[in-house]
Amino acid sequence: MQEGSDEQVDQRHPGSRVLHAVDRWAARPTLALGAVAAVLVWVLISAVSGFPARLETVFMTLAAATTLIMVFVIQHTQARAQEATQRKLDEILRASPGADNSLITLEEAPDNELKAATAASRDARRDARGDSRSDSRGDSRSDSRGDAGHDPLP
Repeated sequence: MQEGSDEQVDQRHPGSRVLHAVDRWAARPTLALGAVAAVLVWVLISAVSGFPARLETVFMTLAAATTLIMVFVIQHTQARAQEATQRKLDEILRASPGADNSLITLEEAPDNELKAATAASRDARRDARGDSRSDSRGDSRSDSRGDAGHDPLP
């Protein structure tokens, strides 16, 4: 199994592997402490040298470039993680005998289908809460918050 996962890593785009490596590296607490220390040293050097405009320009350029790079790194790694999570959920739907397999493609569905699925899910939750309330107290009109069974979702 380990050998297969090594092959899968090699099949990923080299840019993706680099972005994930940068993400793992940037997530380390020591890097955050190092960045704070570097900024403090930069401010001290700037203060000693009278805050020259050139140093401030270099600092702002580096900060902007780092921010832009990290936006792309985070976006890539989050999108990949979201895609993997979605595929896992799709597999759970396929494996569940009572599941509605049409939900697998819901992220690409038109807005009206998404709204209809949301409404159906809300109705199913409302029905489930009503059933569980009537089973536990015999009264399906109110819950422990006293909101008379109102659904908090739009």
